[in-house]
Amino acid sequence: MNLTRGRFISLEGGEGVGKSTQLKALAAALERHGLGVVVTREPGGSAGAEAIRTLLLEGEPGFWGPRAEALLFAAARSDHVDKVIKPALERGEWVLCDRFHDSSRAYQGGGSGLSDADILTLHRIGSEGFVPDLTIVLTLDEAEARARAKSRDGGAGDRFEQRDDGFHAKVAAAFRSFAAAEPDRIKLVDASGAPQAVTERLLALLAPLLP
Repeated sequence: MNLTRGRFISLEGGEGVGKSTQLKALAAALERHGLGVVVTREPGGSAGAEAIRTLLLEGEPGFWGPRAEALLFAAARSDHVDKVIKPALERGEWVLCDRFHDSSRAYQGGGSGLSDADILTLHRIGSEGFVPDLTIVLTLDEAEARARAKSRDGGAGDRFEQRDDGFHAKVAAAFRSFAAAEPDRIKLVDASGAPQAVTERLLALLAPLLP
């Protein structure tokens, strides 16, 4: 049994900033370093959470209200943490997650108006307040990010991607405020430029955590 606990890294940001691309690149780099890596996502990652993901992402933008969304996300996260994330860390693997509880804080809180305290209370109840070792927020000019997302999805994004520019501006501002409040855990990284250059910025942040 591997007695060394793995590391939990979440990658955050708005739509179109390149999280999926960077997760794949980071996983490959860490595997070359000799580490076991689990790449996962939210909502989803476990069987129960994937079922909730379908409920959350399908339908029109207003299908679920903010409170219902927050409850569903918290339920999905609870299953994900218990069934996938914590077991992988206990095996000594690194977990790279596309979104975690800071997305609930930014989308249902900053974007939709729920209080940060309420979102964190749901997280405390559902996942015992479990947080990543490091959270990286990819930042990008909002117009460029929207153009990337539209190009990627052909204009047919999920319920969250379809929301207006004002909503997404609030989400971006929320992520910046979290980083200012928790600078030791949450780091902002410029996502502009070539993907390889962005990956190098991310690896520089991970370097102190490597064994």
